[in-house]
Amino acid sequence: MPTISRFYGIVILMYWNDHAPPHFHALYGEDEGVVALDSLALIRGHLPHRAMNMVVEWAEQHSRELEEDWELCRSRQMPNKIEPLG
Repeated sequence: MPTISRFYGIVILMYWNDHAPPHFHALYGEDEGVVALDSLALIRGHLPHRAMNMVVEWAEQHSRELEEDWELCRSRQMPNKIEPLG
């Protein structure tokens, strides 16, 4: 599971050849949330409100890069790193 980005204790991951819909995993402490790329909604798991807000802000800034990384992971290629939330 490649790490795409890290910021403020949040780790963003994508799994190789993962199932649809397109999404990424966000880890924060003991919590994990699965976030849909199209709506940026939490589709599984849990993240604290503040962490989720930062994840959404970051994903809005990097939506195109996330879509590219999703396609790379679907074809079992290493995704590109994405700049952290600044």
